[in-house]
Amino acid sequence: MPAYMIARIDVTDPEQYEVYKSLAPIAIKKYGGRYLTRGGPMETLEGPEETRRVVIVEYPDMAAVKAFYDSPEYKKARDARKDAAKGQFVILEGLDKPLW
Repeated sequence: MPAYMIARIDVTDPEQYEVYKSLAPIAIKKYGGRYLTRGGPMETLEGPEETRRVVIVEYPDMAAVKAFYDSPEYKKARDARKDAAKGQFVILEGLDKPLW
């Protein structure tokens, strides 16, 4: 069943964040992930305005997301992000088939 990682990120050092952006895709791809969106234009339809960068990545399953997040490749990316951004990363299980 697919799983998704949703990241909401407040970038505080754009130059250093570029280093993270160059490293993260390597780990994402290695562990079966694919970007569904990566910080593109967005609009808040309801609730408080979202001003953070939003990234959604799809994985084959929850185990793949956890393997990615705990991997040495992503640790290198996380270390690069440490002083460049603050974020919230949430993972959730997808549906095994559409509801309708």
